Amino acid sequence: MKKRVIAWMLAAAMACVSLAGCGGQNSDTGTKAAAEDKTTAGEASGGEDTDAETPDDKGAEAEEAGGASAQKDMTASILAEENGTISVTYVKSPLNVPSIVEKDQEIFAKRFGELGYGISYSDLTTGPEQTQALASGDIQFLYAVGATSVILAASNEADIKIISTYSRSPRAFKLFGKDDSIQSPEDLRGKKVAGPKGTILHELLVAYLAGVGMTEEDIEFVSMGIPDSQAALAGGSVDAVLLAGPTAYNMEKDGFPVITDGTGLTEATIVVATSGAYIDSHPDEVKAFLEAQKQVLDSIQADEEAAMEATAKETGLTVDAVKEMYPMYDFNMEINDSDIEAMKKTVVFMKENGMIENDVDIESLIWKAE
Repeated sequence: MKKRVIAWMLAAAMACVSLAGCGGQNSDTGTKAAAEDKTTAGEASGGEDTDAETPDDKGAEAEEAGGASAQKDMTASILAEENGTISVTYVKSPLNVPSIVEKDQEIFAKRFGELGYGISYSDLTTGPEQTQALASGDIQFLYAVGATSVILAASNEADIKIISTYSRSPRAFKLFGKDDSIQSPEDLRGKKVAGPKGTILHELLVAYLAGVGMTEEDIEFVSMGIPDSQAALAGGSVDAVLLAGPTAYNMEKDGFPVITDGTGLTEATIVVATSGAYIDSHPDEVKAFLEAQKQVLDSIQADEEAAMEATAKETGLTVDAVKEMYPMYDFNMEINDSDIEAMKKTVVFMKENGMIENDVDIESLIWKAE
């Protein structure tokens, strides 16, 4: 029944354009007569402006163009209704310039619009929330999810595949203290530390403690998101917090001491993921997504200043602050050998520290286009 309705609507759209075209032909008939009269008058006066368009010419062209545009818009709308909406995560932190530029320029909307889809953005930002939404089918693409979160989901036998890299930025992930009294992992013993569980930041903390033989059991870890963690440290209810991106930048500028960043502790690999089932059933959509992701990066490279300005506007940072932070990030979307090795090390690390129980084969976790 739905297909009959769609077919009827498409036919109606075509009919509308045909009627517009007929109207244009009638106008053309009158225009030709007017043009002939004008040519005769022009010849009598020396032939000036004999090729100029009359108002009727312009009106006919506008009507015809408007009809074609209406047909295109209606067709796209009908296809979007039939195909539905593709949901993509929109994560701005730590400093996800590609996500901000993409949404600002509507690159996904335009690319998937060609396939007859609408686009919606999910505000789920933590890794566990994203992977759960992917598993339920509420989201089709995780556009910026920590490799740590993907590994955790895969270890729990979730259907998830990495299709590209989003970024690498170990220096952007940081552990802050409430004052200068915390200088080493030992200083954290028995202290309250807040941050998002099952994420790159969580991995940073566990790796920092492991460097001196400590574990998460030696501290009081409180799982909370970045905004809440920031507020907790500012309010003095915790001793240390895990932060990234603009939040970390602002806290550092406000004088809160950095205990450590991710350098040497985590590669801070962020990836793009979808489900294996979605890849099997929608290969063209996955290909379109990767093409659009590359288009985003090309756009940033073509006009980096505009990208910095858009990011500053969206994050509330100054353009100078964005430019200061931007070099910390590598947004190359190719999954290279070092990415694979880093994720393999993360699997070993997570298992040794009780973050996962089952092994994860990184090679099979990565989808390779044929």
